[in-house]
Amino acid sequence: MRKGYVHLYTGNGKGKTSAAVGLCIRAIGRGLKCSFIQFIKGKETGEMITAKKLPNFEFIQTGRPDYDFRPNEEDKRRAEEGLKIARDRMNSVDVLVLDEVVVAVFLKLIEEEELLSLILEKPKSLELVLTGRHATGRLIEVSDYVTEFQLIKHPFYRGEKARPGIDY
Repeated sequence: MRKGYVHLYTGNGKGKTSAAVGLCIRAIGRGLKCSFIQFIKGKETGEMITAKKLPNFEFIQTGRPDYDFRPNEEDKRRAEEGLKIARDRMNSVDVLVLDEVVVAVFLKLIEEEELLSLILEKPKSLELVLTGRHATGRLIEVSDYVTEFQLIKHPFYRGEKARPGIDY
């Protein structure tokens, strides 16, 4: 049995989700099974389209398509459902990605204790990837790999819109 680690991709820079998708693609190439659960996000993305075409790559969104960064009770319910799905999947996959789960904690859609509990209860062989801005000291402490993405420059701040296939 191989040992699985906890990865944390955080920071204000772009690329956290892309890095997690890349890890899944690498894992699938080696015959591993990946489940990718997106918290908060609910719109169709390039990574979702790709996942549907690949074997052993399950992609689940728990966010609303019209999410507006003003969380409400439905968002809380959806985030809690995402954690339930994660608990269900963690015994049947090799890689489990919880995309934007750190933001869900920051927005108080889920309790940090619930996420920490999931991390501590994960199977020893599971590779667990958490993404999102605003990682707490406790999440950093329980993670094995911690990468901080730092924004230096981005066209969005010049007023340019996100481009399909490149930015999402």
